[in-house]
Amino acid sequence: MKITVLGSGTSQGVPVIACECDVCSSEDVLDKRLRSSILVESNGTALVVDAGPDFRQQMLRANVKSLDAILITHTHKDHIAGLDDVRSFNYITKSAMKVFACAADQKEIKQEFAYAFEANPYPGVPKIDLIDLNLNPFYIGSIKVVPFEVMHMSLRVFGFRFGDFAYITDANYISEHSMKVLNGTKVLVIDALRKKMHPSHFTLDEAVDVVRKIGVETAYFTHVSHLMGRTVDVQPLLPHGMRLAYDGLVIEM
Repeated sequence: MKITVLGSGTSQGVPVIACECDVCSSEDVLDKRLRSSILVESNGTALVVDAGPDFRQQMLRANVKSLDAILITHTHKDHIAGLDDVRSFNYITKSAMKVFACAADQKEIKQEFAYAFEANPYPGVPKIDLIDLNLNPFYIGSIKVVPFEVMHMSLRVFGFRFGDFAYITDANYISEHSMKVLNGTKVLVIDALRKKMHPSHFTLDEAVDVVRKIGVETAYFTHVSHLMGRTVDVQPLLPHGMRLAYDGLVIEM
């Protein structure tokens, strides 16, 4: 299995478009972060977790020619705003894109992209096949998907386990039940917004504590705000086996 980090950043924490802080003006490619998403590939099957505003750019940058499905963690704009761009895959496959989302998230997607779900849609609108997502494991092609629940303050968010790899974004609490689902995970990508406390995201220190509790061999921190600081400055502070994720990171399992 191959996992590619398509984006490791977030919209949060950026005060103005023309920010000139050390991170936003950095020339280090490790500090150039699109909105958080991953691509999972195995034996001819390819799926993406979340389709934020950078979805089209991420698909082009990663040279994704075929996509079987999109898994939705939750419906905040930075995780679904790119769903309109599935129309490119619709054109190639002549079929609707399978989008897995829970009932509440499906309702929001239908509201956000109402034009795609009309009885007589305008020609060329994205074709989306919404499929129920719950906590039951299922397969997409050759890839087994094991969903689990985390909390984003008071909002339910889905995390996903794929074999020995797990992905968590937008979270600040993991229940004991979900921790059991994560037991035995070898590689984890997990939310760590910044160093300072936040009401709905893990801080860097909190994410480090979660990684230690789970006991994974390797962990990468994602959904990183520019308030975290430059990668070159943060990385030396992290424990062995932990590092900041970056766009284009490839993990082979």
